[in-house]
Amino acid sequence: MNLNYEHLPVIIVALLLLAAFLEPIVYRHKKSWAAPLVIASMAFFALSSLYLMAAVNYHGPFNYYLGGWAPPFGIELEIDYLAVFLLLTFSVIGLIAIVYGLQDLKHGLKDEVLGWYFTLYLLLMASMAGISVTNDLFNMYVFVEISAISACAIISIKESRECIEASLKYLILSTLGSGCILLATAMLYMITGHLNIGYLNDVLPRVMSHYPNNILISLGFFVVGYGVKAALFPLHVWLPDAHTAAPSPSSAVLSGLVIKVYAAAFLKVFLKAYPREIFLEIPVMEIVLFLSVLAILYGSIVAMVQEDIKKMLAYSSIAQIGYVFLGFSLMGQRAVAGGLLHIFNHAMMKSMLFLAAGIIIYSTGIRRIRDMKGLGVKLPLTMGAFTIGALSMVGIPGTNGFISKWQLALGALDLGRPIIVVVILLSSLLNCLYYMPIVINAFFGVKGEPELEIGKVPGVMLYSILFLGFGIIFFGIYPAPLLAFLQKTVTAIL
Repeated sequence: MNLNYEHLPVIIVALLLLAAFLEPIVYRHKKSWAAPLVIASMAFFALSSLYLMAAVNYHGPFNYYLGGWAPPFGIELEIDYLAVFLLLTFSVIGLIAIVYGLQDLKHGLKDEVLGWYFTLYLLLMASMAGISVTNDLFNMYVFVEISAISACAIISIKESRECIEASLKYLILSTLGSGCILLATAMLYMITGHLNIGYLNDVLPRVMSHYPNNILISLGFFVVGYGVKAALFPLHVWLPDAHTAAPSPSSAVLSGLVIKVYAAAFLKVFLKAYPREIFLEIPVMEIVLFLSVLAILYGSIVAMVQEDIKKMLAYSSIAQIGYVFLGFSLMGQRAVAGGLLHIFNHAMMKSMLFLAAGIIIYSTGIRRIRDMKGLGVKLPLTMGAFTIGALSMVGIPGTNGFISKWQLALGALDLGRPIIVVVILLSSLLNCLYYMPIVINAFFGVKGEPELEIGKVPGVMLYSILFLGFGIIFFGIYPAPLLAFLQKTVTAIL
């Protein structure tokens, strides 16, 4: 193994944790260094993830044993195609969001808590990196807990009544989800004696007939646990308030990344730990498929009646996470690839939409959708980027959202499920009904208050959403390299 990159996964997590520890100290004694430290840490994360992706694509996946202890006694990291895909997605979007946030957070947070926000942000990124690379169920649970606590804290850090209420609701439900994950992990350990995902996949077929109830209960606990974390309908009730109340960079990361890492953890557990024959006897994936369809329809319908722009985007996220679980639950090659692709594409789309909404709130104070008439004239670049994101959410050809939905539809047809294609088309129509009026009114509506003053938009905030908008179009026109990489990913998983 090439020493140039085999230690990088551990270094990434350790460096992010170290930087998180240092941030409050640096902010207290040398405030001007705090922002460069978080940016440098995230830039290292992004560059290292890109290097790891190139290395895995060229040399193939590899495993790393912490302390030199091989499983089943030690903790194993598996740096495969899925891990590096997730690392790159989380690091790049996370870097863009925090660069944007350097200006926006000064506007929305008290000065004394900004250093603590950087700490929480780095802890969140470290936990998502850990979930992506670990091949150990208990290790994954530990990172899930770090992620949950950090996510709650970056919501409540604004200290407003609505933020405290939203974070408390999230904390209570997330704790219940964590309990379910821990109980499911204990169930599997009790009947197999292993926590390593690879060992579980080997042993579970031999113990299925002896402990059917344990396996059934563990499946149920994992569905509920990761369903709550990822806001899968009907376990989504914490999401709208949390994403609406949080600062805009937090909303972008929560919707674009955090709920996706739990969906990815679901994929790792269900398709890598459990053998496929279990799902022939226990129709858990059919239940997840049904919940995914309900999530897609429910999220789209409820988003249509929202008046607050961030709450509308939050309900839209419920529908979009439904697409991800839809692809995973179908368990076909093209369908799973479509679900993974939607993790990446939706991270770009929804992060950009939340950041664009943040610019609107930052410069005008407007949150209600009906007050956004004529904003396209006064904020042309912001609303232009928002339009690109909206078109991608609808699934217009030429955007990356179309590629995701196309792959999911083809995956459903491969498995003889044409009704799923109908659901995808219906959802796209519903997306059109609540996104397009915003765009049309912004550029062609007449603003009732022409004297509305527009504050100056910091360049770093504007460039962040324009970069994401470019990515949406680029991967909509030229998706071939990403699709080819995801085919390798899915082949390795299935």
